[in-house]
Amino acid sequence: MATTVITREAGVLRLPVRETGWLSWLTTVNHKRIGILYLTTSLIFFLVGGILALLIRLQLAVPNNTFLAPDVYNQVFTMHALIMIFLALMPAAVGFANFVVPIMIGAHDMAFPRLNALSYWVYLLGGILFEMSFLPLFGAPDAGWFAYAPLTQNQYSHSAGMNFYVIGLNVLGIASIAGAINFIVTILKLRAPGMSLTRMPLFAWMTLVVSFLIVFAFPSFTIATVLLFFDRYVGTNFFNPAGGGNPLLWQHLFWFFGHPEVYILILPAMGIVSEVLPTFARKPIFGYTFVAYSGVAIGFLGFTVWAHHMFATGLGPVANASFAATSMLIAVPTGVKIFNWIGTLWGGRLRMTTAMLFAIGFIAMFIIGGISGVSLASPPIDLQQTDTYYVVAHIHYVLFGGTVFGLMAGAYYWFPKITGRLMSERLGKWHFWTQFIGFNLTFFPMHYLGIEGMPRRIYTYAPGLGFDEWNLVASIGAFIMGAGVLLFIVNLLWSLRNGPPAGNDPWDGATLEWSVPSPPPEHNFEATPIVYSRRPYWDMKYPEVAHEHGVPAGAPFMLHESGHTLHLPGPTYYPFIVAVGIFLLAWGLVLQVAWPLIIAGLAVGAIGMLGWVQQMAAD
Repeated sequence: MATTVITREAGVLRLPVRETGWLSWLTTVNHKRIGILYLTTSLIFFLVGGILALLIRLQLAVPNNTFLAPDVYNQVFTMHALIMIFLALMPAAVGFANFVVPIMIGAHDMAFPRLNALSYWVYLLGGILFEMSFLPLFGAPDAGWFAYAPLTQNQYSHSAGMNFYVIGLNVLGIASIAGAINFIVTILKLRAPGMSLTRMPLFAWMTLVVSFLIVFAFPSFTIATVLLFFDRYVGTNFFNPAGGGNPLLWQHLFWFFGHPEVYILILPAMGIVSEVLPTFARKPIFGYTFVAYSGVAIGFLGFTVWAHHMFATGLGPVANASFAATSMLIAVPTGVKIFNWIGTLWGGRLRMTTAMLFAIGFIAMFIIGGISGVSLASPPIDLQQTDTYYVVAHIHYVLFGGTVFGLMAGAYYWFPKITGRLMSERLGKWHFWTQFIGFNLTFFPMHYLGIEGMPRRIYTYAPGLGFDEWNLVASIGAFIMGAGVLLFIVNLLWSLRNGPPAGNDPWDGATLEWSVPSPPPEHNFEATPIVYSRRPYWDMKYPEVAHEHGVPAGAPFMLHESGHTLHLPGPTYYPFIVAVGIFLLAWGLVLQVAWPLIIAGLAVGAIGMLGWVQQMAAD
């Protein structure tokens, strides 16, 4: 491969010092290491959430089961949802984005490396705070992930569980918003020369859209939880109708966040699939512009559909018709993506790797979830199926069949780049088929259970109602699916030590992350890449093909700034110290305003911020 280089003189070259030792993980601000921390932590939380799911299925396997007490069951299904949404799936997507997106766009790091580190440590400590609710002294949240008020006020929720919900999710919101702002600035300001938005990889596109969704959606949830905080701690009545409040206010505020949250979870998986399919179909993505802008359309329309979760609350025919129309309309850009993915596969030279299997599985499962979603956009159908297991089936086909399958495709696709080793394809395919079969055995019967009238969130049921056989099948499927996840863990751990060396470009990729060593160096690129098309690494590898597609003959592909100052922040403890301060403050609030902890948290946070500012000034 011949690569033309432009040289430009400037300053003094300063490369970052290579980080070594376990303490370096505590002080790192390198985006790749932070991505690995996100991925590792989210995987642990995913396993915790999965264990809770198996407990749910054990309880529902047979009628009149007493395996879990009612209050314990409520805590288990609530924490299962909260952990999977806020501690597993969202952070896993952030982990891939942290590792890959800066390299994809030709950047040396994130725009704000220290803020990136703070985002991770706040996420980790916020997750630990959440898990502390399992301690017998407190009791975990038990009102569902939606936490409908006024049932979550003190007179109905006496334990500290809802304190953990209110405070813990606000802590996690800090991490999410800080990370989203960082991605927006990174993607908009640090792209390589020539990488316009219309040449940007689709995973970077979806990361950008999701970041804007987080910035605009999370404040609504923050307002709702702050109002609930005052109701629980001060005695106000924002959601208490007996005191002049309005319980529907909580639902409006929550679902204005809650439905965009579904797209916050699914869009990164769509971006991953949009990278995997072209690579293993050996052809460019079909309809790149439609795929990119349909993601923008999904993000925009995601804020117009929230009240379809409220069809049963009596909003009236005008509101119902309006939200039904927008809920059906959002299926259009989603369908555009599906047809473009199928168009990418059509006529391609398919390589059925594990990553490709998960990407194709994603398409199939997401189609089923989308069809059931369109049916629920109809108010009469929704009125019948709301709060039944039909909705449980729908959301899991979207978030497990969609998001988890997409994330697994990303894991097998980018594992060689992250570690320098290949995962076992044999174990990977066993993992795929076990998870695929187990998933469908678990959740497809729930469509029938919902149509038969089985309510959501019940901890047991009487025999002879038509629920017995399908619940047993679903529980068997859950354990098969759990076996599939166990195969993934075995494959992951085995491959970390024994996987064959991957090389820089094991898949013959087209985007810039495959142009750097595996694992990449701290500064990513020795020279800044110059981009001429949507497949910049293919242009570098195959200049004769690139010339046929409009890249000028002899065009330089690298801008080597000889002697240029490459300044990346060094390791620092201050983001971790600030995160500890936030944790102590939050812990003090959970304990119904424990002033010593609150004061300690404020002091530790102030010390961390002061050191942070001084370090930035020294730089």
